[in-house]
Amino acid sequence: MFPLLVEPLNGRFQASVPGSPALRAKGATRDEAVAALRADLDARSARGELVWLNLPTSGVTDFAGSHKDDPDLREICEEAYRLRDAQKRAEFPE
Repeated sequence: MFPLLVEPLNGRFQASVPGSPALRAKGATRDEAVAALRADLDARSARGELVWLNLPTSGVTDFAGSHKDDPDLREICEEAYRLRDAQKRAEFPE
């Protein structure tokens, strides 16, 4: 199953697979656009092979907390919060 985005476009409809710019088709109606995209996906899968790729569970979460004691990061965060608080005070004076 693929999520499809179907949207009106210049009096017609376009169906696309989000995140895959090459996977899109147009039609006079919503159903025609979806059918055209299905035909394109069927043709592509007949020429190749659709496989699943499982990635290990490690990744971005491995870095969580790795810079918690970095004084430069602490300074950057404090400055960002200071600027945010000043902006809030300017926008919403009490």
